[in-house]
Amino acid sequence: MVIAEIIGHPAFELVGVGVSNPEKVGRDVGELCGLDPIGLSATADIDELIALQPDALVHYGPTAAHADENIALIGRFLRAGVDVCSTAMTPWVWPEMKQNPPTWIDPITEACEVGQASCFTTGIDPGFANDLFPMTLMGLCGEVRTVRASELLDYTNYEGDYEFEMGIGMPADHTPLLEHPDMLIMAWGATVPMIARAAGIELDDITTTWEKWVTPVEVKTAKGVLEPGNVAAVRFTINGIYDGETRIQLEHVNRVGEGSAPDWPTGNQNDVYRVDIEGSPSISQETAFRFTDGSGRDAAAAGCLATGLRALNAVPAVNDCPPGWVTALDLPLIPGVGTIR
Repeated sequence: MVIAEIIGHPAFELVGVGVSNPEKVGRDVGELCGLDPIGLSATADIDELIALQPDALVHYGPTAAHADENIALIGRFLRAGVDVCSTAMTPWVWPEMKQNPPTWIDPITEACEVGQASCFTTGIDPGFANDLFPMTLMGLCGEVRTVRASELLDYTNYEGDYEFEMGIGMPADHTPLLEHPDMLIMAWGATVPMIARAAGIELDDITTTWEKWVTPVEVKTAKGVLEPGNVAAVRFTINGIYDGETRIQLEHVNRVGEGSAPDWPTGNQNDVYRVDIEGSPSISQETAFRFTDGSGRDAAAAGCLATGLRALNAVPAVNDCPPGWVTALDLPLIPGVGTIR
């Protein structure tokens, strides 16, 4: 989806595309994306891509479940002096998070120093809904008593992984990876201490909650049929505790089927990212990603595209940053140069 946006974009030039699927190697990138040929072939040769001396690698790799592979790949580009903007490795959204193991941080810190390059991760959950949106709105307040960023999504048409990680589609007695508090905080909680830092406080603790909802009926999904008795919705929170109270909260309510977990929070529209601030003044904001081009692509696809484009549009700003780690707190306003044309 991002490649389709780059082609013809006045601010960017696509010089190379790396793929991990051997069946895609050597094929025209345009054809891989369902477009007309663009005269650029996909490659699995990393040295070939680095030799192009790009201004940046925009990296849409796998999650932190494949940390070693991500670190090795990204590190090669950074050592060669190529800035990286990525959606993978969501714990890197805030590298200072205590749950980040040193083996995930030190190699990238060193690679940035060697290549005098910068590394920015926006996250795939998506990060900007959990950091950029709430922190921007907090800047309109005199006092913030609580701030909550919520993802309220229907995964019916989502084809990504959620069984092992979240337990959707699994029996209720299955304990998914993210139900473990330490794993949940490390995987998706980095924006909580980031927001605390932005507000000038240090959290006392970070806690979690996890709930499951089991469907009594069959639910049809893009991945097949979810059988009765299996989990069709999960709700979890990651809570930043300050002075004994939850002051910063990240909440996910992820369903399969609009009728699942009817008593849990929903947006004013389906499939939204929501920020709620109780303060002076109190603020509520809902953001919905949609396609209105007649393509029939759903909200999940629109959200994925927005996630990818956050990383792409950040490239010029990341190029201007000093070498090292880059977070949302280091970036200026990114309005999307060249988007109006």
